[in-house]
Amino acid sequence: MITVASLAPYLGGALVLGGIAVAASRRRELMVRWCAWAVGVPLVTGAFWLGRPGTAAIAVVVGVIAVMEFGGLMQLGPVDRVVLAAAVTGVVLAAWLAPGEVFRVVGIGALAVAAVPLLAGDADHGLRRTGAGLLGLAWLGVVAGLVPLGASALALFVGVSIADIVAYFAGRQLGGPRLSPLSPAKRWSGTLAGAAAGVGVLTVLSALSWPMAVAVAVGGPAGDLLESMVKRGVEAKDAGRWLPGSGGLLDRIDSLLIALAVVLVLR
Repeated sequence: MITVASLAPYLGGALVLGGIAVAASRRRELMVRWCAWAVGVPLVTGAFWLGRPGTAAIAVVVGVIAVMEFGGLMQLGPVDRVVLAAAVTGVVLAAWLAPGEVFRVVGIGALAVAAVPLLAGDADHGLRRTGAGLLGLAWLGVVAGLVPLGASALALFVGVSIADIVAYFAGRQLGGPRLSPLSPAKRWSGTLAGAAAGVGVLTVLSALSWPMAVAVAVGGPAGDLLESMVKRGVEAKDAGRWLPGSGGLLDRIDSLLIALAVVLVLR
């Protein structure tokens, strides 16, 4: 059985090797990104080490930040964002404290999100606000999946991240047909190479199963395209600007969210 303790040496080793490679490249943007990873990876790993309470805590933090970024992209007002953040938080807490009530909490959250523009009598933008809020709940609420998956979710994040990195560089080197008009820089060659690398990482981490493999190979790229669709729709380059080298948090976890959804559906 995969545990956080069994993953820790691999995560530490990857950080060290990545640091060496970045130092050798002497590229400032890569150094900035590695520094962000050097801070974030130990914090996230430590939270998972604490079990479900720690995982729920990190899921709430990630969910609320993602909601704020998503709300900014979709031009949602403060009340819409607060209600959506509360709904996502409620789903996470239900996944921790009352797993059997998750779908009930999702339903309550959806009603609350839809009620905000309805009660405001917003005839001009109410439909857009409702649609954006429900999309945000369905998409970002998946972060609650971190709680039941535990260490497997941490392994999934590693697999998805490696797949994304390999896909970027392999696509640039190999070229070929584009994956989607939503993301012209991505190629089928890179996506397939990334999928192979991600599945290989899961194998090394003793976390390979067919749901995890499908999540990395299909869910990861789909999550990236979903965020690209949202950003292109509002003509934004990044979801945020506060995370060094990565824009916003949503830019970093877009692939993970859909990968989590795939695992939860298939397992």
